[in-house]
This record gives sequence, structure tokens and C-alpha cells, in this order.
Amino acid sequence: MTITNSKEKLEDKKLDITLRPQSFSEYVGQEKAKRNLDILIRAAKKRKEPIEHVLLYGPAGLGKTTLSYIIAKEMGVSIKITSGPAIERVGDLGSILTNLNDGDVLFIDEIHRLNKVVEEVLYPAMEDYKLDIIVGKGPSARTLQLDLPKFTLIGATTQLGSISNPLRNRFGITHRLNFYTDSEIKEIIKRSSQILGMEINDSGSSELASCSRWTPRVSNRLLKRARDFAQVNNFNLINKEIARKALEMLEVDNLGLEPSDRHIIKTIIEKFNGGPVGVQTIAAAASEEIQTIEDVYEPYLIQVGFLARTPKGRVVTRSAFNHLGYDFPEDGQERLI
Repeated sequence: MTITNSKEKLEDKKLDITLRPQSFSEYVGQEKAKRNLDILIRAAKKRKEPIEHVLLYGPAGLGKTTLSYIIAKEMGVSIKITSGPAIERVGDLGSILTNLNDGDVLFIDEIHRLNKVVEEVLYPAMEDYKLDIIVGKGPSARTLQLDLPKFTLIGATTQLGSISNPLRNRFGITHRLNFYTDSEIKEIIKRSSQILGMEINDSGSSELASCSRWTPRVSNRLLKRARDFAQVNNFNLINKEIARKALEMLEVDNLGLEPSDRHIIKTIIEKFNGGPVGVQTIAAAASEEIQTIEDVYEPYLIQVGFLARTPKGRVVTRSAFNHLGYDFPEDGQERLI
């Protein structure tokens, strides 16, 4: 898995425990979401009620799990963490729900991947705090209804459109987490470097921030690699030069592109004259899976303006040609129509 891929790795789970902000004041960025959630929490605490169910969506690595921890801490309650794929049966959900206390937070990551049968059982649990369980089979089967504690469900997803309308409508508040600005990423890097015990100056944090794909998870991962490089070479400070050397060692360029990203773009340019070309053809030519291209590589290449989706297929843009040192074709503009 690539270092600038924003999907969570095992090392991220360990790193996040150390670097995760503990309050809204420590949490950098997402000002609109923080402001609205803060009001929601303060109002619920005044009423001495649990907060409404919350749905957080947006690209991976932007802080959805961290926000759920902060919400639970601000409410002074416990939090249970699970994920959609982990809840395979109704019994799994029932076990989780019945072990919660009043006011507790249940965080379900990748909630769009919930089993449909489990999802339907979740509806009354969210609305009426009731759990319907079918006991027995055939004509003798009967429904047993259990009372549940008044919990708060926080769902997180990278694919809002994959969540069914009935489930989405049961959330009282929905927030999209946006990509971070370079200045916010720099602030995150500086905060993380203090926790990790490694000094970094402004030029060093700027260098890492420019390659972080506007994502905190990626910035913390790059910082850790830069720290390793600095310590092995007996440097006490990460400046621009040290940061760049660490990034070059990782083959990450100044825009955060890795060899795999560049390979996709080069394949389209060299084999298909920059496109348009279908994703199936790109996958075959680049020896990559279609889903990997669509989920891992394409989103950032489109965001940075290197790739465009057209009715005829994928097209490499002029800026991508320039970035990789290729001459842009004379008929380039015609290809984009």
C-alpha cells in the first residue's frame, strides 16, 4: 500500500492514539463542523439528554474517527468503535447495543457496508431504542423486543451515496468533512512533531504539507518517515532539505505523487496519447485492478487536475503532461471535447 494513500493502515491506528486531538480546541480545521457539533453537544448537556445521531462523510483520513472520540469525551460518555463489515449478523449488533450504557456513543466506520438485514434492525434501535429479535424458526418463531439504552450512533462513510435513504434520514445531523488547506496541514504537522519529540521548522513543515494531499493522516505518516530519516542521520531538526531528502527516498514528488500515480499517468500518455481511454483499458495496460484505480489513484489525480473524466473516457490534462515532462499534443483541446 502506498504511503500517500489515505486509507487507514495498522500503523495509523497506533500513531493516531498518540497524535489524536483530545478536544475541539486541539482539533485543527473543519471549523463549520466543529462549531455545529459544539452547539449540539452543549444543548444536549443542558437538557441532560444524549445528542442526536450523527453522520460524518468525506474522503478517508480527514478525522471522522477523531471527531467521534472528541464528541464522546465532550459528552463525558464511553465510546464503542466498530465497522460495517465487522457486524455480520443481527446477533453481533444486538450484543453491541445491549452492552452500551445510557448516553454512550456507538461509532460505526464504513457504515455504508452494513449488511441490509442488520441495517433494518438498526432502524427501530435508532428511533425508539428498541431491538427486535426473532426467536425460533418456522411457525413457532416469535418476536422478542428488548429495550435499549439511549445511545448515540455516529456513522462514518466515504460513500454517502451508498447509504440507503431510510438509514440516512434517521441521522439528526450530517456533516461533510472537507480537505484541509496547506496552512492547516502545516499546523497539524507542527503539533504532531511536538508530540513525537522532533523539532521541525517552517520550511520543513511546508515541504511536507505540500505533499500531504490535504489529508492529516498522510501528513502524519510523512512526518513519521521524515523523523526516522532525521534520527538515523543524526539531525535534530527537520528543515526543508531534510524533508525533501526523506520524500525523495520515498519517491514522493512535490505534489505528493508516488511512482504508482505517475505510472498511471505515463501509461495513458505513452500508450494512448493522453486519452480518452476507458478505465478497463487503463487497468489492463497498467496491470492494476479497476477498483484500485478508481478508489486509490483517480480521486487525487482528478483533484490535482492531472486527470479528467469525459464521456469518451479518461483524459490526461496539459498540467500533467508538463509536470511529467511530456510535450502536450497539438490536438490536446480537441481530445477534451
